[in-house]
Amino acid sequence: MAYENESSEGVWVYCEQEKGKIHPVTYELLNKGRELADDLETDLNALFLTPDGSDAEELIYRGADGVYLIEDDIFDEPDERSFKEYIADLIKREKPEILLIGATNFGRSMAPRLAAALETGLTADCTGLKIDDGEFIQIRPAFTGNILAHISTDRCPKMATVRYKEFKESDRDENREGMVIKETADMIKGQDKITILEEIIAEDVGLQDAEIIVSGGRGLKDPNDFDLLEELCSVLDAKLGSSRPLVDEGWIPRKHQVGYSGKRVKPRLYIACGISGAPQHLAGMKESDIIIAINKDPSAPIFKYADYGIVGDLYEVVPELIEAFKEN
Repeated sequence: MAYENESSEGVWVYCEQEKGKIHPVTYELLNKGRELADDLETDLNALFLTPDGSDAEELIYRGADGVYLIEDDIFDEPDERSFKEYIADLIKREKPEILLIGATNFGRSMAPRLAAALETGLTADCTGLKIDDGEFIQIRPAFTGNILAHISTDRCPKMATVRYKEFKESDRDENREGMVIKETADMIKGQDKITILEEIIAEDVGLQDAEIIVSGGRGLKDPNDFDLLEELCSVLDAKLGSSRPLVDEGWIPRKHQVGYSGKRVKPRLYIACGISGAPQHLAGMKESDIIIAINKDPSAPIFKYADYGIVGDLYEVVPELIEAFKEN
């Protein structure tokens, strides 16, 4: 059951793992969670359900004051039902004010189930979180990124999912001290354990971990013109990205899409070729360290965010860049 603010305290981060390996989004949430907890003058706790709890101390090094550890083989498989049941029982008992979950494939599937079990709300795909006059504010784009909605809820836990690469990872400090609280996994809620018949790993182009990304937009005239951008990628050892319209047209698979409904990326270098700079796309790449924009339209919105802008035809500029980079 949901509960009121007066009976709740603390910021909690659900620490996603796969086969015992912690997902990097966890460290991003611990960084933001530490900031929120400090603003509220409360504790930051990590919630770690895993078949192997050997990395529990790592969560303390990354900012947690305490780690609620439930270690059992049942968490070796990504069964949202099992995770939800164990987390819900612990949340009802400890009553944290805030619960943060990564907006990964698993997190997006498990979080609404958990919110329903706790009879509380959930703000999905947040791009910002803050404490304002003691209130937890959840910020997310709305209307395809044209506005930012600021959401506050009364019921606890105040749940939010946050996209991977939205925040910086927390620094690691082995001198930090905290407590690992071991919980028992001794209840099965009358349901059968999920059985994995076959595991198919979808190809991932690695956009979210790429150091350099070259993306194409509406300035491309033909699907085959991505070959030109791929040549630039080859020279720079970069990954190929795309804006949403070309994905919707079927020119390139969705796994290459950068933007609010695609991948959120933070490379060292982002080269936008023929991309005007729609809010949906900017939401996914504007935090890149260096942005180079190539566009024929000098008034294209992306130039407002670019560190370097080239006003010109990408079909003339990109080949020149390829030759220049080959020479160096």
